[in-house]
Amino acid sequence: MLSLDFLDDVRRMNKRQLYYQVLNFGMIVSSALMIWKGLMVVTGSESPIVVVLSGSMEPAFHRGDLLFLTNRIEDPIRVGEIVVFKIEGREIPIVHRVLKIHERQDGHVKFLTKGDNNAVDDRGLYKQGQLWLEKKDVVGRARGLHIVGGLTCLDRRSFLIRSWQSSLTR
Repeated sequence: MLSLDFLDDVRRMNKRQLYYQVLNFGMIVSSALMIWKGLMVVTGSESPIVVVLSGSMEPAFHRGDLLFLTNRIEDPIRVGEIVVFKIEGREIPIVHRVLKIHERQDGHVKFLTKGDNNAVDDRGLYKQGQLWLEKKDVVGRARGLHIVGGLTCLDRRSFLIRSWQSSLTR
């Protein structure tokens, strides 16, 4: 029924009102795209904001937290740093902490990651035969902004429980 009501509203508009609504919608969409592209340029990351999708980084980050990413080429990757990386053949990026770094004599750096809440390192997640990640695999490095929590996920119950627990610890 919602779509029929919407169509009735559109039919009642004169041409000028309809053009105005379409123009407003276009401006909103283009503004959002410009902001996103601007963030990409400023941060150096193809995805400047990501959502944590699993509990593998708890207690540092919870499912649904928003992370602001940077990816400056000149900054070396360090042990303990939280990186977001993509693996060939998988569409969804992974947020985990750098566990070990392997640097060759020629300066080429490889590293191993692990989720804080996981028992083993991430070698089982990498593509078959891959033992280390390289800088090209990194989408960005987490730089705070882990806010909003479960509001970004559909699992409302875990958000309410976390909010209740955090209010008790204050």
